[in-house]
Amino acid sequence: MTIELGKLKKVEDLREVWKNEAGDFTKWLAEENNIKLLSDELGFNIIVDEAEASVGRYNVDIRAHDEDSEKTIIIENQLEVTDHDHLGKVIVYASGLDAKIQVWIVKDIREEHKQAVDWLNEHSDENINIFLVKVELWKIDNSKIAPKFHVISSPNNWTKVMRKTVNKNMSNADLIHLNFWDGFKSYCEGNVKFSLIKPAPQHWYDIAIGNSECHIALTYNVKKHEIACELYINNNKDLYYSLEQSRDEISEKISRSLQWMPLINKKASRIKMVSKMDVKPDGEDWEDAFAWLKETATKFIEVFPKFVKEYRA
Repeated sequence: MTIELGKLKKVEDLREVWKNEAGDFTKWLAEENNIKLLSDELGFNIIVDEAEASVGRYNVDIRAHDEDSEKTIIIENQLEVTDHDHLGKVIVYASGLDAKIQVWIVKDIREEHKQAVDWLNEHSDENINIFLVKVELWKIDNSKIAPKFHVISSPNNWTKVMRKTVNKNMSNADLIHLNFWDGFKSYCEGNVKFSLIKPAPQHWYDIAIGNSECHIALTYNVKKHEIACELYINNNKDLYYSLEQSRDEISEKISRSLQWMPLINKKASRIKMVSKMDVKPDGEDWEDAFAWLKETATKFIEVFPKFVKEYRA
């Protein structure tokens, strides 16, 4: 039996659909169904407050807010390649409206601007949370043209953390996880070479390794009676398969058994190590878990960045 499939084709000229940035794209994006497409990609619910909102002598394309946290959001649109002018506007508009979330939507990205956004997200306080988003248009054969948003850079783990921390009625599981990571942070402080972020009520704890495409994620799963350490690779299968080519060398350097998880049908990939340690929620044996997580994370950080750097070279 022959299976006939359509051919997916990218529409290179965004202005084939949106002739004018302000008059067409911004108005389109501000509509409820379309802003939901962006919300789904970013992972939080954007509620549009005003298009072309005034900020002093200028106008920000869209002023909005996050439905869960009620944090102000500014969205700056650029149907061209990134430039210094629009990066400056993002920062100016954010300060003028006290917007804790900044979304910069572009056609294409220069590497220096991606590096700038990554640097701002890594080194700024909680008032700078920039999402750099690429907008694309696609069609199958002679179908209607469809938009696709693709997050290029984002604050590390910010979205899910915000949703949890604004919830005043945390579940018992949330409280256990928050206490566990608070304990882990205290256990490690002053005695590790990696940065320790503020814990959140969730089953994972992220550690940056100086690369926006991947990071270390520690997890505590009460139901499965396990803790784990993994290299989490976001939306870059090429990086995963590049590391997999060095699988034997990486495993030898880490000196432990790794689970290689390409996750074919998902954006993310994982390289994971699991300990079937029965870490009970009462805190009695947490120090043993902290020691394992600290030792394993340190080993990952000693080994993986070298291979990631070789991929990027």
